[in-house]
Amino acid sequence: MKIATFNINGIKARSLALPEWLDAAQPDVAILQEIKSVDEAFPRELFEDRGYQVETHGQKSFNGVAILSKLPLEDVSRGLPGDESDEQARYIEATVVGERLAVRLCGLYLPNGNPVPGPKYDYKLAWMERLEARARDLLGAEMPFLMAGDYNVIPQDEDAKRPEAWHADALALPQTRAAYRRLLNLGLTDAFRARTQGPGHYSFWDYQAGAWNRDDGIRIDHLLLSPECADCLTHCEIDRAVRGGEKPSDHVPVWIELAA
Repeated sequence: MKIATFNINGIKARSLALPEWLDAAQPDVAILQEIKSVDEAFPRELFEDRGYQVETHGQKSFNGVAILSKLPLEDVSRGLPGDESDEQARYIEATVVGERLAVRLCGLYLPNGNPVPGPKYDYKLAWMERLEARARDLLGAEMPFLMAGDYNVIPQDEDAKRPEAWHADALALPQTRAAYRRLLNLGLTDAFRARTQGPGHYSFWDYQAGAWNRDDGIRIDHLLLSPECADCLTHCEIDRAVRGGEKPSDHVPVWIELAA
């Protein structure tokens, strides 16, 4: 089962690049962030024609998440539990049924949190607390699951070309990294780091200041796996070449293969 996460930075802007990548990469499941579209305006037929079931949790002009799946999806839910007043479309769940395993997919677009200090950073940390609570619930249910998406977290200095440029940023503050480590300490596995070590691996390059040409990137798109999923992990890669394509997102896909 090939599962990818991809912050597309707007479905309208990526109406050519996203289908092109899907045709080339052929993921069974694509978990998307920043679709920047209400559900009714999302171009479902573009993906249904390719054999994907489409589930969205959209919002006008901002945020928005989606799951595209060639495998059956069941029990779809929208919104991260823990705050009924939260109107931002940042979270979607569904169960994907593979040949050997049913996996709960948690697609997330974690808040950026800048500027710091301030209410946006407070919201980010509170959102991460809710995500940890959800992970605890899923672990308690003993169901294989993964949490995939744009975490807006640089886990360690080696995950940035210029770590010193990010030390005062919400993506790399000690409180942010500590909240991310608490997820890992529950027993979750960072799929990419389980397969690849060392610096120089990024999933985001800013549009500004020639970041792509200078390889001035950061790794902020992650797939965290429950123990049952981690046991099935066979591969994980970052599709960095996508960033050099026509009208690219500032993020690139990260994908795993599970023996599921």
